Amino acid sequence: MREEKLVYLDGLKGLGCVCVFLTHFVFAFYYGMYQYEEASCHLPGNLDIAIGKSPLNLLFNGNTAVRLFLILSGYLLCRNYFLHRDRKRLLRSAAGRYLRLMPVVLAVNLCVYVCMRLGLYQNGAAAALAGSEEWFAGFNAFPPSAAEMLKESLYGCFLFGTNDYNGVVWTLQMLFLGAYLDYGLALLVSRMRFRWILYGGLAVLLLRTDFLGIFLGYVLCDFMHTEWTWKDRLLSSPPVNRVLFVVGLYFMSYPSAGFGYEGTIWGILPFVYVNYYHIFGVLCFVTAVTGLLPLQRFFAWKGFRYLGRISYSLYLIHFPVTATLGTWFLLTCHERLGYNLACLLNLILISGVTVALSELSVRFVEPLGKKGERLIGRIFGKR
Repeated sequence: MREEKLVYLDGLKGLGCVCVFLTHFVFAFYYGMYQYEEASCHLPGNLDIAIGKSPLNLLFNGNTAVRLFLILSGYLLCRNYFLHRDRKRLLRSAAGRYLRLMPVVLAVNLCVYVCMRLGLYQNGAAAALAGSEEWFAGFNAFPPSAAEMLKESLYGCFLFGTNDYNGVVWTLQMLFLGAYLDYGLALLVSRMRFRWILYGGLAVLLLRTDFLGIFLGYVLCDFMHTEWTWKDRLLSSPPVNRVLFVVGLYFMSYPSAGFGYEGTIWGILPFVYVNYYHIFGVLCFVTAVTGLLPLQRFFAWKGFRYLGRISYSLYLIHFPVTATLGTWFLLTCHERLGYNLACLLNLILISGVTVALSELSVRFVEPLGKKGERLIGRIFGKR
């Protein structure tokens, strides 16, 4: 059962990554679903706005998807440690973290640099056509520099959140530095009786930062692996988990735009706390999934597991593909096919290319980091 949890949580992680991909597609080509402006709508009867104000916005709610990705990462980072209390394994994982993350970032940014040199980024023209200039037009609109690209790839995105060449790598600062916060807590305080007071203080300190998600994922993992009779009884109750599931979906689907949600099912909630709504919703949702077998079976479907396997590469690759191949296809075909049919075919095209490139990355690029990690493991073993 414990091993099965990794399977369905990885499937859920893959779905979160797909939601990020759909977010960027919607923002680029159907910005009206987010902005609620008729000038940016393309579907009949301004259906874009109706979809954006419905629970369907969860499919392209990037803020929620990123929080899901970070919370699941925090949950899974130290899970084996809570199961086995193997300090050496945790230290090896911490030592190899950079080498696991960096090779794919560097490979993708090298491709981005080449595409920029060749003038393949046509997001400015596509944004003018789609009505998404406010968001889509500014990406990669500067003369590329090999030195700056290497700085971003080798340390900038990990230490400072630099994301000039690939807009999605801003989250790697949390996935890298936030991981060491989790590793440190697991090693130093996870056996302390009063650690929950420390966790509460840290949560307050991180409240206004993007590190909150990966930290709370770790706290949730500690909570789920702490033997409390009341907790086990509560979370083994199907009605409780169903309530958590519904509450989680409600808060996860809270619109990210910051306006125009009046009169919707979220209208009673002030927008100023939007990030906390999404984080709270994800925590409720993940907790419910760990307690409901039908949801575990659903997210353990082999298609979702595959997405989980390629999720890291897919996350890094999808936006450059959208901003190059996706914009070229739309600009080339929209007059002959019509805007909406061109966008449908465009979505199919860039999805297929992104998955194919992600599979190549998983096979040939990600193993480079794993080799470095194994080398570090041998060094730790000798010591």
